[in-house]
Amino acid sequence: MTDNLERMPEDWENALVLAAHPDDVEFGSAGAVAVWTRKGHAVSYLLATRGEAGIDSMPPARAAEVRETEQRQAAAQVGVTEVEFLDHPDGAVRAGEALRSGLVAAIRRLRPQLVVVFNHHERTGTGRWNAPDHREFGRCALDAVMDAGNRWILPDAGEPWSVKYLAVANSPQPTHAVDISTGLDAAVASLGAHETYLASLGYTREAVRPAVNGQAQATGARFGGVPAVAFELIPC
Repeated sequence: MTDNLERMPEDWENALVLAAHPDDVEFGSAGAVAVWTRKGHAVSYLLATRGEAGIDSMPPARAAEVRETEQRQAAAQVGVTEVEFLDHPDGAVRAGEALRSGLVAAIRRLRPQLVVVFNHHERTGTGRWNAPDHREFGRCALDAVMDAGNRWILPDAGEPWSVKYLAVANSPQPTHAVDISTGLDAAVASLGAHETYLASLGYTREAVRPAVNGQAQATGARFGGVPAVAFELIPC
């Protein structure tokens, strides 16, 4: 981990954000997405699950509907209209052939220069043990980025595509950051769109802004003192 974070590269046009669940993006990189879309970059989301196991008081089928709706509303707050779901089971995501081929096919179809993956490390930035879905999905996503550029791997998944930049959101080992001064309000609104899910966790609407702002300011302490979102940039 470096003491000071470098500026994320911006010489790209199209990004694909990959995550295991609804709300993963909003708890990590929505502020950066808001900045990117306002600058004219195109950003799409691809989620492994619909988060159906995430609300204890709600049956999974109903929770899936609610969380998909809230995810689409959250994406709209930061300028994202393309949100896809792979429909893997929440809580049981596995880095097998089905997930890998689905991710490779999406990368080859959408052809992003930047791919953002949610934290795949064993621990979160707070030192806690990371969720199994995050670890399984994240590592599979990293493999899929590599595989997407090789025409002889999963040849039926489309024409090969080589990603220019690969970034890990919520990483405990960040290297780069994005100034989200102009995207902070959108990030707050994006996380707040997960109203039902947040309520199930005991969060009030009033708690959203302090949580987003606190994380942005903590990151900004290593990035010139501006509110920021951090990423671990991995060479492609």
